[in-house]
Amino acid sequence: MRAGLIIIGIILLVAGIWVIAGHASYTSTDTVLQLGSAKLTATHDKGVPQWVGIAGIVVGGLLAVGGFLKKG
Repeated sequence: MRAGLIIIGIILLVAGIWVIAGHASYTSTDTVLQLGSAKLTATHDKGVPQWVGIAGIVVGGLLAVGGFLKKG
């Protein structure tokens, strides 16, 4: 259990830093125009919000520290 907390914490820390650095994005597809069965779509790359990265760093740090401090 202790090693699991540390590993998950470190993974969340790294993912949070990745998001804060601006390297995380996702693709969103929107329908621009639809005439009958024909569709015109646009695909956009959007960045993951920074608050997600900050939350990942905070939660990951708490889990890692909790794993290191846990007795047992």
